[in-house]
Order: sequence, then structure tokens, then C-alpha cells
Amino acid sequence: MTTITTLDALESLYGEVGEASRIKETDRVVPVYRAFIEASPFAALATRGPEGLDCSPRGDGPGFIRVADEKTLLLPDRRGNNRIDSLRNIVRDPHVALLFMIPGIGETLRVNGRAAISVDPALLESFTVDGKAPKSVIAISVETVYFQCARAILRSELWNPQKHVARNSLPSAGQILAALSENRFDGEAYDEALPERQKTTLY
Repeated sequence: MTTITTLDALESLYGEVGEASRIKETDRVVPVYRAFIEASPFAALATRGPEGLDCSPRGDGPGFIRVADEKTLLLPDRRGNNRIDSLRNIVRDPHVALLFMIPGIGETLRVNGRAAISVDPALLESFTVDGKAPKSVIAISVETVYFQCARAILRSELWNPQKHVARNSLPSAGQILAALSENRFDGEAYDEALPERQKTTLY
């Protein structure tokens, strides 16, 4: 196997960066990028810590990640599995990245920056949904913002409903847990209770 081991070799293989790819990068949330953030109901949050990397899905209504100002984003940490992998990483290494996605739109938006975890009561209260505030809010100081072209979305046909995969064609959450626990975990009961549990614990 031939392996690229130097930046010179890598850059020689791929060639020059196009002008558009340079122009699109900013160090703040400019109005045209703010429009994407405010329309997005989903983002992937990447963090890193001593144990390695983590990338977790975050989602809610469009604009759930608030643009406080052109250099600050606010991400409420809604209810989850309490592993808090992302938060553990942020406490020890503030570097984060976000990838925003919008259903039906080919372009995605990337934000890199540094994060801090806030438990300011007024801030938490401002993110209340259905009478429930998040336990914390991730405040992200923006360092770079740029959009990714639509090629990956087009190649994957991600938004094509005819390409959607039937849920019953893959193992369910309960089936996965049962398999990994060698059936010590009652996967069938887990799957049966899951829809109602998700509904009542969404926030």
C-alpha cells in the first residue's frame, strides 16, 4: 500500500485550492451564514478529549442553536443518555466543530471554535421548552465559518425519499442492546417502551 506521509505530497496530489474555497471562509457569523444556522434543525457536534474524539447529533426546531452575536453561538444541551461525552471533552479541551444540515438543502455549514459550558440561570431559562430548561448551554466562540458544497449530499441522495431505508430493515435499538449483552438485556421490552419514553423525555 502506498501512503501519503507529508503535506507536500498531499498538496501535490490534490493541487491548488480554488478561489471560491478561500473566499467562503470567514471568522464570524456573517448574515448569509446566519440564515443557514437559523434554518437548521440539526447539527453534528465534534469534540476531542484525552480519550479521543466524539461526534454527537444535536437537533430541535430550526434555529435551535442561537446566534447570540457574530462571534457567539449558544447550544442548549437537551435531555440525552447522560453519558455527557461531549461535555466531558469540552471541560478538558474547548476545541469544537459543528456541521449544520438542513433538510432538502445540499450545502452544509461548518463552524469551528472554542466552547464553554454555562449554567447561568437566566440563560438556561431562556431556552425553556414545554416548561423544561436544559441543564446547561454550550457557548461557542466562533473562529471559522464556511459552507461545504453540495457534492456529498448529491452523491448520497440523502434527501431523496425514494432512497430512504425502511426502519425494519436494520436492527432496532433493543435488538442491538440484546445482541451486545448476549441477551442479558430485554431488547423486546426496551423497543416496546421506547416510543412513549422518547415522547415523554424529549425535553
